[in-house]
Amino acid sequence: MTGKELIFKTMHHEDVERAPWVPFAGVHAGKLKGYTATEVLTDADKLYESLMEVNRLYMPDGQPVVFDLQLEAEILGCELMWADDNPPSVMSHPMESEINTDKIITENDGRLPLVMDVCRRMKASVGETTALYGLLCGPFTLASHLRGTRLFMDMKRNPDAVKELMAYTLKNAKKMVDFYVEAGMDVIAPVDPLISQISPKNFVQYMAEPFSELFEYIRSKGKLSAFFVCGNALRNIEEMCKTNPDAISIDENIPMATAKAITDQYNVAIGGNIPLTTTMLFGNQMDNMKFVVDMVDTVSIKNLIIAPGCDMPYDVPMENAIAVAEAARNIPKAKELVANYEAADDDIEIEIPDYEHLERPFLEAFTLDSASCAACQYMWAVVCDAKEKYGDAIDIIEYKYNKRENIARCKRMGVTNLPTLYINGQPKYVSIIPSHEEFYAEIEKYFK
Repeated sequence: MTGKELIFKTMHHEDVERAPWVPFAGVHAGKLKGYTATEVLTDADKLYESLMEVNRLYMPDGQPVVFDLQLEAEILGCELMWADDNPPSVMSHPMESEINTDKIITENDGRLPLVMDVCRRMKASVGETTALYGLLCGPFTLASHLRGTRLFMDMKRNPDAVKELMAYTLKNAKKMVDFYVEAGMDVIAPVDPLISQISPKNFVQYMAEPFSELFEYIRSKGKLSAFFVCGNALRNIEEMCKTNPDAISIDENIPMATAKAITDQYNVAIGGNIPLTTTMLFGNQMDNMKFVVDMVDTVSIKNLIIAPGCDMPYDVPMENAIAVAEAARNIPKAKELVANYEAADDDIEIEIPDYEHLERPFLEAFTLDSASCAACQYMWAVVCDAKEKYGDAIDIIEYKYNKRENIARCKRMGVTNLPTLYINGQPKYVSIIPSHEEFYAEIEKYFK
């Protein structure tokens, strides 16, 4: 059986001999060939060469062609900031002051010709044996890119504006589906990290109808679908299932067994959730094998896809991803190899502020990385907006989880989900982005 057939059987909810393996190697693919993130996302030949190296080294059953949630945003007027080791991040929000729904994406816009060219080349090269994923920016995250943090205020004060913007981003999402279908992609996957930052009530109010329509549209094209989410989206998993995707993909913020117990009730496949930093980036081969073995021990392999929690960090050691591939392909052998393995703890001393004697409110944002994680970007943006409003009357800092000392700080502070926002040492917003009004009222409680 080919890897592609294994993906199809899993997403069609059939019994399988092993769970398929899908490495989300976005800009990390470029690392394998010595290309920067910017190079691999702007040069078709370099992207194709890098993806073929992923296919050769990591032996994937399924594989995304590109993991860039800014493709559509760039076309629709967002300015981007580029980096060598991350996908670009959105720096401006063209609909911050006024919503304009005139522009609809065409296949000749922005970097889409490059992406679709590589899709077709990958289809010709490995499409018979590897299930190819076409990833698009989910409607809610695209709305956030266009509207900025004002979107979260709109959700409380201007529901009609949110619905208008969601209808617009849904139209553009359908266009992306059309382009990926024409290019031969097997699985079409909206990636919407911001879903983890809203309540089930808001999901039902604003997201249920657009996503249900999007997945039905993908199905009408004869393609499989997957609903990617990041952060602690556990409260929304059931509502996500009700929109009827073929699969859902989660990150390390949610225990796989807990999420799969829900998705299995709806007969939806689930993928994830190998930790991106503690295991894939900073761990060793044994750590990666052990995570896969332990995860598979907790759940049935039916409806399961083994994958990183999200887009793999650029600097993930090649041998760690290879270890995951080997474990996924032969769980019994991997189980023997890690039978007596115990991971070593980092012995890093962390100094904690004296929160009881602070002179002013201290806002601490614990994120995966606001430069690469959309949910983290908008959590940090709310903090930066507060700094602009209050100036020297408050202090702010971001602790990115891609540094060892910040991982240790998260453990010391008891941070369980990312992103999380603390005020004076107290967790106030755990995987939920507040409106400005709510946030400012909370900050002002701490003024002396």
